[in-house]
Amino acid sequence: MEKKRYVVLAEDYSGDPHYGKTARGIIRYGLTPVVALFDSTRAGEVQDGIPIVGSVDDALRFEPTTAVVGVATAGGRFPPKWRDILKSCIAAGLDVENGLHQFISDDPELAELARQHGAQLRDLRRPPEGLNVPTGANLQVPARIVLTVGSDCAIGKMTVALELDRAARERGLASVFVPTGQTGMAIAGWGIAVDAVVSDFIAGAAERLVVEGVERGGELLIVEGQGSITHPAYSGVTLGLIHGTAPHAFVLCHEAGSTGHVGFPGHPLTSLPELVDLHERISLRARPAKVAAVALNTRQLCEDAARTAVASTAEKTGLPTDDPVRFGPDRLLDAILEALP
Repeated sequence: MEKKRYVVLAEDYSGDPHYGKTARGIIRYGLTPVVALFDSTRAGEVQDGIPIVGSVDDALRFEPTTAVVGVATAGGRFPPKWRDILKSCIAAGLDVENGLHQFISDDPELAELARQHGAQLRDLRRPPEGLNVPTGANLQVPARIVLTVGSDCAIGKMTVALELDRAARERGLASVFVPTGQTGMAIAGWGIAVDAVVSDFIAGAAERLVVEGVERGGELLIVEGQGSITHPAYSGVTLGLIHGTAPHAFVLCHEAGSTGHVGFPGHPLTSLPELVDLHERISLRARPAKVAAVALNTRQLCEDAARTAVASTAEKTGLPTDDPVRFGPDRLLDAILEALP
């Protein structure tokens, strides 16, 4: 079987840390090699050692097998200009993996083009068949479970989970990263995008994921969080994950300096001490969970300011705090392992 090689499609968004976060996550953490990055607005540049191309023909020089959609647009829809890009990829015989809410395999024209050129279309957000409510298996799996939660959306819950998982495996622990969103799925090659699951079955889908994580050899499961429990739009997916994964411990993620929910003016963030208390109170009565540590995203700060923010947050919450990307995940991992049963 031919080994998969990605061209990451990031037209207009390759330099955007928010809407281009899928591309960045795949490049930094993915198991599949990335041979090219597609963005015609930056053609000829290099990002993270990867050449940026402006056409599918240019990408083919690097022999990709698969085009993966590397953006997370508002509403999960394709911008109009993307249709021609997708058609060009399919016509070149490339498989396409798509994490947006707009399913390409349901598009008659794209599906027929794929049939003609022998390309596979995979919609990462399509829920699997047979989802239901939890059965109680989440409380029976022989693993310790950690869930990343956050003060807001798009602040690094997946990144924190990946950093912790990598650090745990480097220590020789049988750790498995559990993907719950399209970017995590593209990185790990499995999972369920829980934000596309019928609301009644989110907890059941989360339970299925922790069961599979154990089947994959996990004795320590680091579950990627979604949304925020206080978010005015995306709180439901967070609560479903909390109750479905039944974590033994939380890691609370926050972006330093942030005071309001991004994109929702008039909705201030809840204070970190209040969020610690809230998450602990809404964990399952059958498995009460504590917040073991705070992961601080300091990307907007200089190093001195970042260190000050870490110290201030630790003092404010009374919890071990660090930026696992900037300063390493070991302090957080130590706190988690100490808090776990």
